[in-house]
Amino acid sequence: MKKLRYRSATHRSLAALVTISSCFLVTGLAQSQTRSAVSATVSAYLRSEMARQHIPGAALLVARGGKIVQAEGFGFANVELQVPVKPETVFQSGSVGKQFTATAVMMLVEENKIGLDDPLTKYFPDAPASWNQVTVHELLSHTAGFGDYPKNFNFRKDWTEPQLLKLVEGIPLAYPPGTKWDYSNLGYLTLGILIHRVTGEFYGDFLQQRIFHPLGMQTTRIISEADIIPNRAAGYRLVKGELKNQEWVAPMVNTTADGSLYFSVLDLARWDAALYTENLLKRASFELMWTPAKLKNGQPNKAGYGFGWFLGQRHGHRVIYHDGAWQGFKSAIDRYVDDQLTVVVLANLEQAEPGDIAEHVAELYLAANAKGSGK
Repeated sequence: MKKLRYRSATHRSLAALVTISSCFLVTGLAQSQTRSAVSATVSAYLRSEMARQHIPGAALLVARGGKIVQAEGFGFANVELQVPVKPETVFQSGSVGKQFTATAVMMLVEENKIGLDDPLTKYFPDAPASWNQVTVHELLSHTAGFGDYPKNFNFRKDWTEPQLLKLVEGIPLAYPPGTKWDYSNLGYLTLGILIHRVTGEFYGDFLQQRIFHPLGMQTTRIISEADIIPNRAAGYRLVKGELKNQEWVAPMVNTTADGSLYFSVLDLARWDAALYTENLLKRASFELMWTPAKLKNGQPNKAGYGFGWFLGQRHGHRVIYHDGAWQGFKSAIDRYVDDQLTVVVLANLEQAEPGDIAEHVAELYLAANAKGSGK
């Protein structure tokens, strides 16, 4: 399937096991409260996890209150050329890109160009009648009844946008809108087309003009394997224990709004800093995005999903997060909002577990902070 869904309970359990097995790191951390000691401990941990998971290359960001604490590259961005990863290295986003699509929609909501409770048929008048029961709110929160790419979907066909829309329209709703939660890449693909219809601009151009350029996110853009992209990493996968290059997909499949971006950890630091401000959206809009969407029965959805973000609690700390996977890349962003701590891990291996790494890195920083404050 195209993009990673969400971090499973199994992954969290694995992270807990890693925490136990790495207790000597926490012990060493407790002996020093300096930032350099924490960073060194985190770097050592990340290298050990890369070796364990056979990850060729990874980039790490740790930020506090919108300021970079640690930005570091590890391993190789390109194994064949032995090019090292650095903070400027560009990775693919996978589903971490959904938060940008959701932000773009909310910008249009604030401008009264889109209504969260509008039926999709307002924007797609030729769509099936069932779409009249689906709202923009439900697409954003994966509660619309939309599904994922069909098992026989041809990722090597260079689809046009109208062809992709026709494909989505031809798939019956899996359940009555607003009654369940089920992760849907096709829902976010449709949101990208919605942005195009409302603004007259390809959603990637809208993101560039309204988010990436204003924030100084110089490397963030829609994927293009044909273009010359400075500092671009190569994606890899393990096949029977042997490292292979990523599989090829058609250019159009690399432009959909369910997560088809390039970015670096330095650009994500700028993104993280902007989320503390109202430069992009009003605070009320962000809070709506970071609140679990309710079903029609009034209960929050089972995944704790807002708009483009998962919401949860870890060891008493509130966290908003998302993972991504695509074309030999894995990504994770975890924002511990009350602690103003953000951890991003980008890796260039299909089987990598960056979410587990990000979670453990956060534990190390939070433990150091608690020790320093005497808690």
